[in-house]
Amino acid sequence: MIRVTRRSGGEFVLNAELIKFVEGTPDTVVTLLNDEKLLVRESVEEVVRRTAAYRREIRLADRLA
Repeated sequence: MIRVTRRSGGEFVLNAELIKFVEGTPDTVVTLLNDEKLLVRESVEEVVRRTAAYRREIRLADRLA
């Protein structure tokens, strides 16, 4: 799960496993596997960074289990 901010300012937690792709149009749009689109304040690069960090944490937890 990654924490992101709606354009309106509300923060929410997004299941990073559901991300299909992220694009800057120039706003950052996160498209989920079900084709739902979310508009967030974070840059494309920041969403990618948070998603990569989340996945690293999951892999580490799996190795330690």
